[in-house]
Amino acid sequence: MTRLPAASRAVIGGLTTALSLAFALPAAAQAEPAPDVEANAEAAPQSKGEKRLAKLLEGRVAGEPLSCIRSNPRQRMQTIDRTAYVYGSGSTIYVQRTRSPDQIDDNDALVINRFDASSLCRVDMATTIDPVTGIFTGAVFFDDFVPYTRVKDDQPSEG
Repeated sequence: MTRLPAASRAVIGGLTTALSLAFALPAAAQAEPAPDVEANAEAAPQSKGEKRLAKLLEGRVAGEPLSCIRSNPRQRMQTIDRTAYVYGSGSTIYVQRTRSPDQIDDNDALVINRFDASSLCRVDMATTIDPVTGIFTGAVFFDDFVPYTRVKDDQPSEG
């Protein structure tokens, strides 16, 4: 039996520990209420990510939050650093702020273990990894997906 060098065993042990911790986080962490974005928006200046998201949402109206959205492997996803994940394109896009949007890093790759291949849901297990090294960088706890639909300007006028 070939024995791995100590450095390799340490890396593998660290990855195993990190993955174990990511999946063993208490369910109470998922039950935390989402931060009140509206209240905090007045107190602090907009971050670079919030400005980018605001630009994406110009001319769109928020709909009822959804626990799941339909998805496919070719669906466009944008990562907005320290702010949100944005799914889709066209007339409706979906914003996923997660439970801890400040931990979203556009340099990380999002890995999602889905319960349903055709949907993306708030109960799906997601982690982030460094795309260069493949090392685990964090656990992601989804919140509801908020649809933003483009407002049509061609509404009939009264009179």
